[in-house]
Amino acid sequence: MWTLVYWMQKSAYNNHYYFLILLCVFMLFLPAHAYASFDSKRKNAVVSTTCPRWCISIFILQMWIVYTFASMHKFYPGWLEGDFIAMNFLGKSDYWLIGNLLQEQWLQRAVMIGGIAFDGLIIYFLLYKKTRVPAFVVSIFFHLFNSVVFQIGIFPYLMIGLSVFFFEPELIRKIFFKKKPIITFDSLNIPQITMKRLSIAFLFLCYFILQIYLPLRHHLYKGDVFYTEEGHRLAWRMMLRYKSGNTTFRINSTALDSTWTVTPSKFLTRKQSGAIVGKPDMIWQFAQYLEKYYEKEGLGDVEVRVDAFTRLNNQPTVRLIDSETDLTEVRWQSLRHSDWILSPDKR
Repeated sequence: MWTLVYWMQKSAYNNHYYFLILLCVFMLFLPAHAYASFDSKRKNAVVSTTCPRWCISIFILQMWIVYTFASMHKFYPGWLEGDFIAMNFLGKSDYWLIGNLLQEQWLQRAVMIGGIAFDGLIIYFLLYKKTRVPAFVVSIFFHLFNSVVFQIGIFPYLMIGLSVFFFEPELIRKIFFKKKPIITFDSLNIPQITMKRLSIAFLFLCYFILQIYLPLRHHLYKGDVFYTEEGHRLAWRMMLRYKSGNTTFRINSTALDSTWTVTPSKFLTRKQSGAIVGKPDMIWQFAQYLEKYYEKEGLGDVEVRVDAFTRLNNQPTVRLIDSETDLTEVRWQSLRHSDWILSPDKR
C-alpha cells in the first residue's frame, strides 16, 4: 500500500521513501522469517540460526550506491559555493540554541565539505575493521545532526540502524541475541549451488546494474539536470537545490476562438501547485489534464501552452519551457531529452 500511494502522488516524491520501498523489496527475497521473527514461533516452522552472506551484502551494496551517488551529485556549484546550505540554514535562524550558529559561514562550509566527505567515505570506513567503531560514532553524530537541523523524518535513524550489517555476526549475537547459540564455521552446512540460487543471483545482478544506471542516466540527456529534471528522480540527488518560479498555462479554444490563462492552484492542492514549479514532467502532465478537463466541458480540442519560469537557488530566473509548444501535441519521452524543455544553450 505504501508503494502504491507513493507512485500515485508524485508531488510527495522523496528519495528516502524510495529507499524504504527498495528495502521492502529486499525483504521479499530474504529468509527473515527463520529465527527471531513471529513466523519462527509457528508450529512446524523452519528455524535457522544463520543466513547466507549475500543477505547482508545486498544491504551494504545498496547503502554504498545511496551514499556514493549522494556524494557525487554534490559536486556542482550550488553546493560547492554554499548556496543551498546558506538558503536552507537561513530559514532555521530561530532554532533554539543552534539558530545563530547555523548562520556562521565556517559552519556552513564545514557542513558542505563534511557532507561530501561523509557520503563518499563512510562505507569504506565501516567495512574496514580498524576504523569501523570510530566511523559508526561519526555516523551517529552525522545523522542526528541531519535529523535535528534538516528534519528529514526517519531516514537518519534508518541509516544508523542499517549499520548493523557492517559488524561481526558474533558481536551482534552478544549484544542482541544472547540466547542464540554460538555458530562456528565447522558447524555450517555450505549450501549447494542450485538453479534457484543462480536465478536469484542473476536477478540481483540485473537489479544493481539498474541501480547504478539510474543515477548516471542524466548524462545521456541534453541540458542541465538541475533544470530539466530529466534523470533527477530515483538517482539519490538528495537535498541539493531549491527551485522557485511561476507557471501559467495558456488555453486556446479554436471552437470558441478564445484564449485564457490558468494557474495550477485553480485545480491542484497547495502542495501540488508548489511542486509543479520547475518540473517539466509535471507541467506536461497537468497540460494533459487540462486538455481532458476542457474536452469534458464541451469545448472540444484545446491547445495548451505554458509560460514557465524557474530559479535555481540564487541563480537568475530563466524560461524553462518553449512557450510556443502545444503540450497536448507532444509525448513525454522517458528515455530521451524533450526538445521543448529548454536547455541552457537554448535560453
